[in-house]
Order: sequence, then C-alpha cells, then structure tokens
Amino acid sequence: MRNSSFLGLSLIPLAMVASAAHAAPDEEGPDTVVVTATRIPTPEREVASSITVVDENEIAERQLKTLPDVLTQVPGLNVVQTGGPGGQTSVFMRGTNSNHTKVLVDGIDLSDPSNPTGAFDFSQFLTQDIERVEVLRGPQSGLYGSDAIGGVINIITKSGSGAPQGDAALEAGSFDTFNQSGGVRGSFESLHYAASIDHLHAGATPVTPLDLLTPGERRIDDYDDATSASTKLGLDIAPGLDVGLVARFNETHVRLTGDNFNNFPATPDTAQSENDARQIYSRATLHWASFAGNFDQTFGIAYSNLKSSDLSPDNPRSDLAGERVKADWQGSIALAQTQKLVLGAEHQRDEISLPIDASIITNSGYAELQSNWFEGWYDTVSVRYDDNDRFGGKATYRVAPEYLIASSGTKLKASVGTGFKPPTLDQLFQDFPDFGFFANPNLKPETSTGWDLGVEQDLSSQLRAGVTYYRNVIHDLITDNASFSSYINAGHVVTDGVESFIAYRPTKTLNVRLDYTYTEATDEDLHQELLRRPKHKVDFNTAYSPTEKLHLDASLVGVSSWIDGNRDFSIMRLKAAGYAVIDTAASYDLNAHMAFTMRVDNLFNRHYENPVGFLQPSIGAYAGIKAKF
Repeated sequence: MRNSSFLGLSLIPLAMVASAAHAAPDEEGPDTVVVTATRIPTPEREVASSITVVDENEIAERQLKTLPDVLTQVPGLNVVQTGGPGGQTSVFMRGTNSNHTKVLVDGIDLSDPSNPTGAFDFSQFLTQDIERVEVLRGPQSGLYGSDAIGGVINIITKSGSGAPQGDAALEAGSFDTFNQSGGVRGSFESLHYAASIDHLHAGATPVTPLDLLTPGERRIDDYDDATSASTKLGLDIAPGLDVGLVARFNETHVRLTGDNFNNFPATPDTAQSENDARQIYSRATLHWASFAGNFDQTFGIAYSNLKSSDLSPDNPRSDLAGERVKADWQGSIALAQTQKLVLGAEHQRDEISLPIDASIITNSGYAELQSNWFEGWYDTVSVRYDDNDRFGGKATYRVAPEYLIASSGTKLKASVGTGFKPPTLDQLFQDFPDFGFFANPNLKPETSTGWDLGVEQDLSSQLRAGVTYYRNVIHDLITDNASFSSYINAGHVVTDGVESFIAYRPTKTLNVRLDYTYTEATDEDLHQELLRRPKHKVDFNTAYSPTEKLHLDASLVGVSSWIDGNRDFSIMRLKAAGYAVIDTAASYDLNAHMAFTMRVDNLFNRHYENPVGFLQPSIGAYAGIKAKF
C-alpha cells in the first residue's frame, strides 16, 4: 500500500493520482479525478464546479518555471506581476479581489498572516515539485472557509512510489538567467519519499519604463534569486494506517526599483530597494481507513512561519513576521454505494509578531453530502460554520448539481454558494499615527453570494466545447474611508461573465485548445469598473509531437484594455492598453536519460506594461539540459 494521506486534502489512491496527473484542463475522461471540488477524489465528469487541472506533463512540456507561469493561461484568471521574475504577483479570479482566493499546497494554507491585505504573493513559488495544480472557481467557503470568495487554487506536489528515480535540470539565457533544479523520489519497503530543490536566478530584467526616469537617470535592472526545497515522506504502519510529513522552505532575494514619494508625482528611485523573504511550511498527518475502507479519516497538524524584510533608499527597514498553527480532522463515510458523507473540523491560530503583536483564533466545522440519486444525476451539498474570536460566527454553504447525458456526451452543470473574507490582523490592529491612519477593530468580514450555470458538449470523439456563465455579488468590501484615515466596510461589488472553451485533438500527437473569458467587475456604489480586470481574455495553446523524441509547444495570451492607476496612483484611473504575447517551447530527447530544451518567451518582442508603470520582459531565449535517472 502506498502512503497517500497528505497528497491533497484527503486520501488519494495511487490509481486515481496516476490518471489525474495526465488530465488536460477541463477535458473529461472516465479516469480523470480531481480532489479540490469535493475534498475527496471524485471523477471530474461527476463534478459540477468549474475546475481546471494543470499537470506536471504540461508544466514540463511548456517549460513553466513559476506558479504565475502556470496560472497565466487558466480561464477566469488575470495574473498581474510588477515586472519580471520576483515582482509582486496577484491573481484576480472571476473579477474578485487579489486577496479573495484561497491558496493551498498539500493541505497547507499559504496565505501570510502578516501581509496587510492577506493576499498571497505567487511570484516565488517554483514548479520543480508540482504534480498538478487544481484551480476551482466560484465561492467555496462552504468547504474551505475564509478567503475563498473567488475560488481555490490547490497545489499538489509529487510523491514517491516504486523504484528510486531522480531528475536534474540546468537552464541559462536572457536577463542573466541561470536556473537549476533536481529531485529524487521512490519507496523502500513501507517508506515513501520525495525531495526536491529548485533555484531560479534572473539577474538583469529591465522593468522601469524609460519615460518615467528623470533626465540623465539610468535605469537599474531588477534582480531575483529564489530557492525552494521540499520533502514529502510517508510510512505505512499497518494495512489502512499510515503517517506522513510534508515540509517546504522558500528563500528569496529581490532587488527592485521603488518609487521616491518625496517628488510629486513620484519618480523611480535612483538606488535599488531590497526585499528578502523566508517561508517555512510543514504538515504532519495520520491517516486511518477502517470498516473495509468505508470510513476514511485523516488527522493533520500544520505549522507555518513567514518573515520578510523591505529596505528602500528613502525609508528605514520594514520587517514583517507571522505564523500559523492549524489542527484539522476530516472523515469520509460511505453511506451507500451512491452516497458519501464528508465531515471535518479545524482549529487555527494566526499570529503576527512584527510590526505588532496580535493573534486571532478560528474554530470551524463542515459537512458535505455527495450523491448520485439516479443515473446521470450528481449533486454535492456542503455547509460550514466558522467561529472567529474577533468577529463571531459565519455560516456558509454550497450546492452543485449536475446532469450527465452519456448518450449524447452532454454535461449540464450549475452551482450556487457563499463566501467570506475576514479582515486581516493588520486591518484590525495596525496603526500609523505618523501618517494619520488608524486600524478599525470593528470591521466585519466581506461576504459574497455567487452562482454559475454551464454546459459542456462532446461534438465528436476528438472535439469538445463548453460555456459557463457566472455571477458573484460581494458585500461589505473593506476599503479606505472618505478621509483616507482608516478602513470601513463600504463596498458593493458585482462580478459576472462567461468562460468558454473548445478543445480539439485530431491525432495522438496534436492537441489544440482555445479559451475565451469575458469579465465585468463593477463597484455598484461608485458605478465604476474595478482596477486590473480586463473584460476580454483569450488563451490559446497547441502541443505537437512530430516524432517520439521531439515535442513542440506554442501558447498565446491576449487581453483587452483595462482600467488601472499609474505607477504611484497620482492618476487614480486611466485606460491601459491591451496586449497579446506568444511563448514557444521545444524539447528533444537525446537518449532515454537526457533531453535538450529550448524556449522563447514573448516571441514577437511585444512591449507592454502590466500593471501600468511596470514593463513586462521583452523577448527572451533560454536553453537547457534535463536528465532522468
């Protein structure tokens, strides 16, 4: 038996993991399995929620180095990065705010309690140990609690099984890039192991637009050096009983050009700012399957410790430190062949020690009923209650029915659910009296109610298409008050739109996919579009293997114009130009153990800013070697 209690959110049997790892986004098959939508392994064809899977094969074929690279082409997502590698990266899911997405790795919440808004910075998460990423869209607090107004991004890392195997890679190229990675995994008797290390270095990335510099000022290129190490261990104690441990260490050093606010409008600094960060994540689990597997439960305890430090030419050093301790239990009970009951309980303590001391405790419980009442009809109903020692209790729910017509290859799906986002410790307690700004301990959680309705259709054995309409209404959005002296609950936001796709696989060696997303995100009180939400987004990818040794991949991301502020927001609202970028990748197997890789990003050297005031990298060429042993 293989240890699997910590692969995702619950138990994932080996056969299911193997099939899920080869699933293309939104493409269904009898063996495609997802975890995030229901917290237990479920065939994707039985899931009504909108979910996209990006697996390790696609990551390798497209030579994606960071998590933002992985997420850029996911429908419903807008990825915004302040420059090249290492620049602060936000993800806006279905038009919601960048702090409205729950991000998990192997069951560990990645959000930083010390972050002022609670948003996760995606920039420094590297891809070496990723087995797959599941992106679940729509309000998900009925299963996941806080921060899931927009949805959930669940990262599942590689596990060890069978004979020992390893891999290593080197890559170099434009912008003083030099990347290295390696990993080993396998099993020995009852012990299962996986370990990896990943290092990314980009030493000279032009980010600051030249027209923002003062006369005679030289542009200083950005610098990013990121290292990530992880391990996943498991031990089978007895049939149906195993323990596991996952641990992750990230360290980053970023040098970037900040802004000198002594000028108005602000100008880019003449000396670099420094940002250094270190994150430690860990989780231990005990998994026990009893009554012939009909009662499956996992106990877990997780610990996160995060520190960051910022130093700019015009300001003293700023340090942040936070930690999280979380204990959880989840049980899955097979009530009948067509019904499963999932129960869970959690206790979580978030704390910040810099720049102030503050903490918050949340106790939670949830239940989910997964049913197949008659042929083709699948339904998932979940409810959850979170009790927070600062603002009290909050109940949420989610209902996701689906009707599958096997004879015609038609999938009719719908979902409705609620979400909430509590105020952060910074928003509740951090005062800045020198600037006349004060926290508000009376803030309420932001809340939402959202629904979607969609259809997916097999047009032939090689062609599939689908379209989903969604709408999300958010209340009590936390924002600045009129005098910019504190926070208040004032916002009323509506986001709605359409996600559509068409996937075509004419041969085993050629795969083509096109996604189109339409998004409207509006502040109903001010009657204004929200910032950094382009209405139109097109994603196109084609993968072709003309021979067994050669693999080619090309992708396009195009977005329409959007509303943004300038670099220092002295201009609060302006229209930013849209863009379209093409990336290519190729690999050639030299033998059974070695492969040559090459990629070209921004093939046609498009010059664009996203966000405004920050150039995205121009054309870049990279080459490398990969080894398997």
